Amino acid sequence: MSYKDTRIVFMGTPEFAVASLDALVEAGCTIAGVVTAPDKPAGRGMKLQQSAVKQYAESKGLPVLQPLKLKDPAFIEALKALQADLQVVVAFRMLPEIVWDMPSLGTINVHGSLLPQYRGAAPINWAVINGEKETGVTTFKLQHEIDTGNILLQASMPIGEDETAGEVHDRMKELGAQLLVTTIKELATGNVSEKAQSSIASGTSENAEATLKHAPKIFTETCVINWQRSCTDIHNQIRGLSPFPGAFTILQDKTLKIFRSKKEWIAHQQTPGTVDTDGKSYLRFACVDGYVHVLEMQLEGKKRMAVQDFLRGYRP
Repeated sequence: MSYKDTRIVFMGTPEFAVASLDALVEAGCTIAGVVTAPDKPAGRGMKLQQSAVKQYAESKGLPVLQPLKLKDPAFIEALKALQADLQVVVAFRMLPEIVWDMPSLGTINVHGSLLPQYRGAAPINWAVINGEKETGVTTFKLQHEIDTGNILLQASMPIGEDETAGEVHDRMKELGAQLLVTTIKELATGNVSEKAQSSIASGTSENAEATLKHAPKIFTETCVINWQRSCTDIHNQIRGLSPFPGAFTILQDKTLKIFRSKKEWIAHQQTPGTVDTDGKSYLRFACVDGYVHVLEMQLEGKKRMAVQDFLRGYRP
């Protein structure tokens, strides 16, 4: 079967997934249907907002399903009626077996890490927070345990020393889209062999599971800056949570989100967390081995701005 004759149902919701869906369309793949999240009220007027994937799908005239529950019998029947040979999942919900086991070629997922490292909901954020120099994307077959299925293909990419999670995300969605198209072409011709993640992990260490890094959801406590840590750790936390949800501290009894920073290693006698500024060009916080300079920030009740703009109205 040619990859263009393979009937594909695509499942995804955010902008990250649009790049992959667009790559499939541009490659001439047959998209039998698209599954995405239901419309949700958002904004001040609480108007119903469509997902990025739905907006794209409708612009291309693709059939769209938006189930509230993935085990809903009506949804299952509608999905079967699409007669997919293959399902593709990019940034979507966890699927029940009745869904991921439906197509003859199975269901493949595009994940934003080099599996088995960084399984979980926020692989890009945690790779940057942990100061990784490299990350990548993986295509793999879905199975019962989340992000544990057999690997099909992988592609790596560097992470810049000052690069934010948002910047890594934007580069990665394009790399993931390219890898997805390649994977589908290889699957159609039978030229790709599956690799168990357990075999990859066991090749890295005798105690393989202990060496794996995970990527759980980001919670508020993840975003709180602890100035008792090193400049490097805090800088990585800031860029790993930028632009969303944003690492934060308290300044003049208000929440200060920091989106960009730089490190300054220098001995000092100030208590970690102490604010230091010349009132014109720099605002920095003391940490255990130097300072973290704020470059771009947002004080509670204010808009996001460069530090020089903020300092024009700031009175220590």
